[in-house]
Parts: sequence; C-alpha cells; structure tokens
Amino acid sequence: MHRAYEAAYRQIEACSGPEAAILDCGANDGWAFDVLAERFGIKRAQYHGIEWNARCAEQGRARGLDIAQGDLNQGIAWDDGSFSCIQALSVLEHLLNPCRFLKACHRVLRPGGRLVLLTPNISTYFTAVLILLGRMPSSGPHPDSNELLERAEMFKVSGADRQPDTEDDTPMHRHLIVFSYRVLHDYLRAIGFSQVHGRGFGLYPFPVFMQPVLERLDPYHCHQMVFVAKK
Repeated sequence: MHRAYEAAYRQIEACSGPEAAILDCGANDGWAFDVLAERFGIKRAQYHGIEWNARCAEQGRARGLDIAQGDLNQGIAWDDGSFSCIQALSVLEHLLNPCRFLKACHRVLRPGGRLVLLTPNISTYFTAVLILLGRMPSSGPHPDSNELLERAEMFKVSGADRQPDTEDDTPMHRHLIVFSYRVLHDYLRAIGFSQVHGRGFGLYPFPVFMQPVLERLDPYHCHQMVFVAKK
C-alpha cells in the first residue's frame, strides 16, 4: 500500500503548478492537503474536497480547507472543466455507483486533466485460491456481517487493530464493488479518457522480494491498482 500511494502521489505531482486545481474525493478532514502542500507546494486555494462524513468535512473546513459534504454516488456538484486533477485514493471500492462517479470525474476535468485512482483489484490469485478452497474472499477489510468474521469460511484481510463496523448504517471500511484491472482500464477508455495507464502492487502469494519485478510482468492480478486517466 505504501508503494501504491507513493506512485499515486507522483502522478498527482505532475498536475501541480500555479494553475493547478485539485479535487480530493473522499477527503476525510483534508489530511491529503498536508501531503500535497509539503511535497508539491499546493496552496489552500488550489485544493478542494468532497467527503460524505459531515463531521470530517466540518473538521476540514475548520482548518480553512474547501471540503464539501456530499455523496460521490450522486455525482460531483462542480461545473464542467473545473479541475486539472482529481484524486480518488481508496475510494472507488466504497461506492454503490462507481461508474456514475467515474463519468462525473471525466465531466469536471479540464481538457488534458488527469484522474488518479488507487483501488483494490478483485482478480487476484489470492481471491482465486480462496474460491477454489470454498472460502468466501473479501477484497475489503470486513464482510457484511460481524458473525462472518468469526467463521472459518471467511478470510479477513485487515489487521486485528481495525475494529469492525460492518453493521453500522454508514460503514467506513466495507468494500462494495471492486473492479478488475482489465475492466477498469477498458471502462475508463469507454467513457472518453484519451490515455489510460495502470500499475499493479502486491502480487500475492509470491514472496515480497519478488513482487516489484512480477508486478511489472503481471499487473492484472496484483492486489492494488493505480490508474492514471487523462482527459
């Protein structure tokens, strides 16, 4: 995950500059602004965010950041061509309407602007093995039921320090719709992005020291994906 986030931020850096306008989807309290400001010199006036959790959005506004409370499933309430870069890091998999969201991203990007996505891949060897063993895989930290976490049929992929919130009305950790590498690549092209490039990170169950090389040979089955789509 660390390497995937670093790769995503390097792509966002390419959009920095005096004319930059960045939209952070799933902004939380705006913590990503601190990274962008420190590393790439992004100013407060260049940073905008959308966050579904009203408390987090308010915390961000208290810091002087432009973070709107909104539901990304319903689209993006900005004018066409508003942004030079949209970042959605570990967000797409939490949406009920991810395709609607991606279309909205294309609409509000400027010509030549870029969308940077970081999201898990459903088509992993890890998932295939679990299915063959009759287990119930989950790309997300938790399944839909707390009881399933206690059963041997369910394989939990998150650490013990992450508390389940699966049965809350607004769970933060549950993944809903997860794309495969090929499908996400093809869909981004289908909705009008002119250039789409992807990378994979984490090719389980191969040893860690082998993964950087194998990721380049086979990004289609890596656990995490970073996509950059240019309008």
